[in-house]
Amino acid sequence: MDASREFFRTHLGYEVAMAADGFASLARGDAAADIVLLRRGSEVLPPEQRDQRATGLIFALTVTGIEAEERRLREAGAPITMPLREEPWGERLFQLTDPNGIVVQFVEWAAPDEPAQDEEPAAMLVITPTAENVTESPNARMTGLAAPSRGSTELSTWTVAMEAGQTGPEHVVSREQVWTVTAGVLDVTCDGRTEKISAGQTFVLPPDLPRQVHAPEAAEAHVAMRADGVASVPGTEGTRVLPWAR
Repeated sequence: MDASREFFRTHLGYEVAMAADGFASLARGDAAADIVLLRRGSEVLPPEQRDQRATGLIFALTVTGIEAEERRLREAGAPITMPLREEPWGERLFQLTDPNGIVVQFVEWAAPDEPAQDEEPAAMLVITPTAENVTESPNARMTGLAAPSRGSTELSTWTVAMEAGQTGPEHVVSREQVWTVTAGVLDVTCDGRTEKISAGQTFVLPPDLPRQVHAPEAAEAHVAMRADGVASVPGTEGTRVLPWAR
């Protein structure tokens, strides 16, 4: 334990915050994680952990200027057990190993390559809904527009058409939704408050609040939401995807 304590103090700038026989708590003044070291066999550990050694552990620290950090540690005689390297996915890293086998990994992510100046920007995507994008339910008809399966990466949009008298089930959605009524009128209840929304008006439904939509007359609306939103029904377990938003 003493050897590991001195390793983190000497090479990584940690200081002893608390210490006792067989115990040391190390901290830094910045955002790095604190470290607690316990002597093997210590009675404060559960019996099944007392004889374990620090193997299979990688303690990773994100840094900037990783070349200078490796040079500083190498010149200081730190035990660099994996030299600086760059992985194909853009991660630059090197490793130290402390006297008890704790691997300390320094990581810096390579900046993405800038696109060539003459590279054409991504083309605008035009989506034309088809019958395959329509979902009929007992309460409404949803027509999917933008969605991850149709080229969008961040947002899903769709239209909702409801006949007079139709009422959707009470439900909760994990993401904010923005509705614009394009025809007719909708009575919308959210978290116990009901509003009448007419054509040309927009309403915002916050995430994670129960809501219910009723059409006192035939109505249509356009809806936008983050593409990863899911729905749930109060009183039931689990979540449900919105097929027209996928």
